[in-house]
Amino acid sequence: MNDLLPEQPACASEAGTWCARFYQWTNNDFLARSADAIVGTTMKIALILVLAILARYLLHRLVSRVVDGAANARLPRRASAAAAAAAPVRRAQRARTIGSVLRSIISVIVLTIAAIMVLSEFGVNLGPILASAGIVGVAVGFGAQNLVRDFLSGMFMLMEDQYGVGDIVDLGEASGTVEAVGLRITTLRDVNGTVWYVRNGEILRVGNKSQGFAVAVVDIPVAHSADIVDATALIGTVASERVAQEDVAPHVLEPVEVLGVERVGPEGVTLRLTVKVAPGKQWLVQRALNAALTDAFDDAHVPRPGLLPALPPAGPPLAK
Repeated sequence: MNDLLPEQPACASEAGTWCARFYQWTNNDFLARSADAIVGTTMKIALILVLAILARYLLHRLVSRVVDGAANARLPRRASAAAAAAAPVRRAQRARTIGSVLRSIISVIVLTIAAIMVLSEFGVNLGPILASAGIVGVAVGFGAQNLVRDFLSGMFMLMEDQYGVGDIVDLGEASGTVEAVGLRITTLRDVNGTVWYVRNGEILRVGNKSQGFAVAVVDIPVAHSADIVDATALIGTVASERVAQEDVAPHVLEPVEVLGVERVGPEGVTLRLTVKVAPGKQWLVQRALNAALTDAFDDAHVPRPGLLPALPPAGPPLAK
C-alpha cells in the first residue's frame, strides 16, 4: 500500500525550508520540490511590480511638478497687457496637454518593461512575442497614419508654442480665434461665429496675428488733383490726435508712422500710415482711423477718387 503513495521528497524532512512547508500544506511532492522556485519567482515578480508602480508614481509626480511650474511661471516684462491676460489660460492648457501626454507615455513604457520582465520570469520566449508586437505596431501605424500624423503635429505645435487659446490665426482654409488646442484637432471661431474643427495634420502653415504686437495699416485714397503734401500732413495730424483718445490709446504701442504714397493708380493716389498696436487690436484702430480721416478729408475738401462722374445739380423740370 505504501508503494502506491508518492514518495516524500528528501527536502521535506528539512524543517524550516519552503519544501517542508509546501509538503506540509499540500502533501504534493511536485510542489514541494518546486517550492524554492515558486517562492523565488513570486518574490521577483512582486518586486518587479512594486518597483514599476513606484517608478510610475515618482515619474508622474515629477511631470506634474514640471507642468505646474510651467503653468505658473511668470511672464516676461515685455509682454503686453493683452498677452498677460490671455497667457495663464493658454499656458495652463498647453502644460496640461503636454503633461497628460508625458504621463501616458511613461505609463506605457514602465508597464511594458514590467510585463516583459514578468514574462521572462515565467520562462516565456519573448522573441516571437516582440516580433509579433512589432508587426502589429507597423500594421496599426499604416492603418492609422492620419491619426498618428495629427497627434505628432499637435505635439510639435504645443511644444513650439505656435499658437494658443485666444490667438487670432490664419490656418489657410480657416481663420479666426483659437478656442481650443488639442493633440488631434484645433478649434477656431471665425468672424461670422462659425466654429471650425481643423485636424492638426492638415495645418501646413500658421499665421499668428496675436503674438508680440500687431500693426494697423490704413490706406487713404485721394484724387490725382489733391495736394499730396498737404494731404500727408493732414493724415499725420488727424491720426495722431485720434490715437491719443481714451478709447484707442490703451491699445497703441508706438506713435503713428506716416509712410506717404503707397500706390499711384488710374483711379487716384493711395497714402498709407501704420500704427504699432497690441495683438488683436489692429482692426479696432484701423476702423477708428478710417472714420476720423474720412471726416477730416471731407471737412478739408480734399478731393477723393471716384469711378463715376459727378452728377449735375438738380435743375427745373423740362417743359413738354
